[in-house]
Amino acid sequence: MLQAPTITYIMFLIFAGTAVLSTMALFTRQSLLVAYIALGILFGPWGLKLVSNSLIIKQTGDIGIIFLLFLLGLHMQPQNLFHSLRKMSMLTLWSSILFFLIGFIPSYLFGFTANESLIIGVSAMFSSTIIGIKLLPTTILHHQHTGELVVSILLLQDLIAIAAILIIEIIASRTVSYYHVALIVSAFPIILSVAYLFQRYVLSKLLERFDKIHEYIFILSIGWCLCMAELSHTLGLSEEIGAFIAGVTLASNPIAFYIAESLKPLRDFFLIIFFFTIGAGFNLDYLPQVIVPACIIAALILALKPVIFSWLLYRAGEVRTVSLEIGVRLGQMSEFSLLVIALALETRLASPLTTYTVEAAIILTFIVSCYWIVMRYPTPLAATDQLRRD
Repeated sequence: MLQAPTITYIMFLIFAGTAVLSTMALFTRQSLLVAYIALGILFGPWGLKLVSNSLIIKQTGDIGIIFLLFLLGLHMQPQNLFHSLRKMSMLTLWSSILFFLIGFIPSYLFGFTANESLIIGVSAMFSSTIIGIKLLPTTILHHQHTGELVVSILLLQDLIAIAAILIIEIIASRTVSYYHVALIVSAFPIILSVAYLFQRYVLSKLLERFDKIHEYIFILSIGWCLCMAELSHTLGLSEEIGAFIAGVTLASNPIAFYIAESLKPLRDFFLIIFFFTIGAGFNLDYLPQVIVPACIIAALILALKPVIFSWLLYRAGEVRTVSLEIGVRLGQMSEFSLLVIALALETRLASPLTTYTVEAAIILTFIVSCYWIVMRYPTPLAATDQLRRD
């Protein structure tokens, strides 16, 4: 009897395959992120079927997003972050409304039902946290105004996404109690309070006493990150928000830079798995049916999101070059959109055809956006030495 593939075998497939495709990508000046997605399509359940069940691998890959936000928080001083969040709040709200219309109107004209068009519109509202942050050089992300604006917009979009998911659950007639809603509303101040008190009276003292034992610092920082992520999830928010808050509370500690540097390889390990699962999760049998509407939706997102972001940022007082760069860096759909369509499929608000249309559009915007950013702006994965920045 055939045995199920072991986790070692699956990791071998992912990373050996990634090494081969990444080498080809570098020689041909292609984006590495695109190579990860392509490998997932090739090896996944609807490709060569070498990885037949991608659910566990996907859950593993999601940890990469948690670490990404934790490392980001380690470089964010709270006072600068709150200022940027306040400044970007109305801009993010208006842009989300416009992006919703970009997804809803053409979907409805294509013949999707009102509910399905609603789901597609919600999926179009958000930009990718991974692409937005992963493709920003460290010097821009942590020390420049552009990085602060990108992070603020993405965090505010995460909060809007949580509200949107709650609304979808209500529309689907799920049991959403007043207690559940009150818990989500109060979650943010609870998490902030817990993070501040624990960091001040426990974590900082442990770091100060054992800061020379690097292995302990490594373990303690991972435990702190995942603890806050789980608390955030328990209170109804996303794990990423909890991880980000965990990082921000440590940002003023002198050892924050060391923690960030030591966790980067671990972050990249899980992010490779995450992009692999995006490709592996797409059912190629639906491709002929969804390719036309998916291409049109993706084209509208890629064409209009940068323009809208650029215009709104310019109206908010930013210079044109910075406004356009942020618009391009955030000009794709989001991994949060995958969660939205998965929930819609589960609650029968969307058919499998609609789900795979949105998923195909997401993958297309990821691929094209990666190329656009890597070829035009400084990134750690740039195709040329002139644009490559760590």
